[in-house]
Amino acid sequence: MELKSVKRSEVEEKYTWDLTDMAKDENEFRQGLDKVVADLDAFEKAYKGKLENVDIITKMIEDYEDIYQRYNRFAGYAYLQIATDQGNHSFQEYQAYAGNVGALMDEKLAFVESDLIQLDESILKEAEKIHANKSFIKDVLRAKAHYLGADVEQALSSISRVFRAPYNIYAQAKHADLSFSDFELDGKTYPNSFVLFENYYEGLKDTDVRRAAFDAFSKDLGKYQHTMAGTMSAQVYQEKSLAKLRGFDSVIDYLLYEQEVTREMYDRQIDILMEDFAPIMRRYVELVKRVNKLDKLTYPDLKIALDPDFTETITIEEAKPKLMEGLKILGEDYVEMIRRAFDERWIDFPINDGKQNGAFCSSPYGVHPYILNSWTGSLEDLFVLGHELGHAGHFYLAGQAQNLSNTRPSLYFIESPSTTNELIIGNHMLTWNDDPAFQRFVYSSIISRTYYHNMVTHLLEAHFQREVYKLVDQGKGLSATVLNDLFTKTLEKFWGDTVELTDGAELTWMRQLHYYRGLYPYTYSAGLTIGTVVSQKIVDQGQPAVDAWRSALKAGGTEDSVGLAKIAGVDITTDQALRDTLKYLDGVVSKIEELTDQIEGK
Repeated sequence: MELKSVKRSEVEEKYTWDLTDMAKDENEFRQGLDKVVADLDAFEKAYKGKLENVDIITKMIEDYEDIYQRYNRFAGYAYLQIATDQGNHSFQEYQAYAGNVGALMDEKLAFVESDLIQLDESILKEAEKIHANKSFIKDVLRAKAHYLGADVEQALSSISRVFRAPYNIYAQAKHADLSFSDFELDGKTYPNSFVLFENYYEGLKDTDVRRAAFDAFSKDLGKYQHTMAGTMSAQVYQEKSLAKLRGFDSVIDYLLYEQEVTREMYDRQIDILMEDFAPIMRRYVELVKRVNKLDKLTYPDLKIALDPDFTETITIEEAKPKLMEGLKILGEDYVEMIRRAFDERWIDFPINDGKQNGAFCSSPYGVHPYILNSWTGSLEDLFVLGHELGHAGHFYLAGQAQNLSNTRPSLYFIESPSTTNELIIGNHMLTWNDDPAFQRFVYSSIISRTYYHNMVTHLLEAHFQREVYKLVDQGKGLSATVLNDLFTKTLEKFWGDTVELTDGAELTWMRQLHYYRGLYPYTYSAGLTIGTVVSQKIVDQGQPAVDAWRSALKAGGTEDSVGLAKIAGVDITTDQALRDTLKYLDGVVSKIEELTDQIEGK
């Protein structure tokens, strides 16, 4: 990886995504949103105060989805543009315009829920029997218990954009405003940035440079901690206010209600992993220390590879057939989707200034998925891209089988398809080469990439987030000092005395956008728990397990998370899936220990 600042205009176009399927140009984008605005008045005139029977309700939902589908397409165009170049003023204007239209939609369409809620429940249940109406009406019936009246709901809808402000402020600050100075070591100057640190330095073999990069990164990050604490405080107290308005004793219960998840499921996910997964991960990082011959294991060392001398790389062109071969078990149509994703430029690969770091998949209904990636050439990039293709495949299949309202599942399930893909890819990679060093690389990547990212990084975020909400429920104030202390205690609980917590570790909470999306962090481990069991079923049972999994994916949001998992053959109402996952992980770490002894001749 060449360490230099690259502007968006300097990257190769063939490796960027082609957004013309969303909008051919700015003119189509603006005209598309203008048409949405015009249609809102016609929709309101056609249906406000007239939702009296099942036929009218069904037609309304059809028209409602049409407006939202078009809005999501054009607003998605703005979002995807700015995701690759946060400092681009034109893209900022696109985003602002899409935000204005979104706020207007919230205001203009608020009557739908209000009018439906006031109907006799028998009419709603009759409308729910029509499959296309299922998820839409189910949400209305659930909302009845916490409905605040037409005037209040209208007022809340009219200021919905204000509720999104903390998310937008954080995103702009992180990707457009935060700056990081170069740092020096032994007379050499190194550039630094959010993307460079998280995508390069954090996993760098050179211990001195890696630790120096962490120190420099943390020093600059710390300059913004009070502003970031204020932004997070605005987010969580806004959520607390809404929870109280809607009659919830706890903000956690309010956020879980939206996900159709019980408090027991939520707490179990966090508590069991904090207690029983932590010892397994401590064994793994002790191996990292041993193999890398570290003097001590510090926080900046946790993301380095267990195999420091494993240098095999992969190009974007080489990744395509590997992913198609690895995931072909999921079906010919799935493989065709992967081929199209590469050939039709659904994926944005470059690393450039102003681009959002990390990876995500956006799946606008009626178009096709788009994947943001930061390609480094590491073999681990296969896991990252496979993860996002899991999201793409999920909504690709659900979108073909369901109408818009029925496509999106509970957040609890949302990370299951992505993490299942990672494990399928890992299992396939083990067949490439039986060399112990390669085998150890794959097994350690499964731990360091799939499980560390989803079941350590995001689990620690989830535990920290739960502690934050507990303070919010108690009416206590938040500050950078409080947040730093909570994150430090979370790290200490998980890592014990295995890891030395370097200054700057406490600031890690500042690096994650997930806190502005409700109770999202814990869902990674929840999804990976389902994914682990599903992937093992696919290994053990073959096609029947694949068929069950595809049925779960196609079901979209027509079932809650418990129901979707059940379709796939997984019971998440008890701790059994978690226990099975921990047993698998214990076995993987034991295998890495055996391979390490073999490689070292012990």
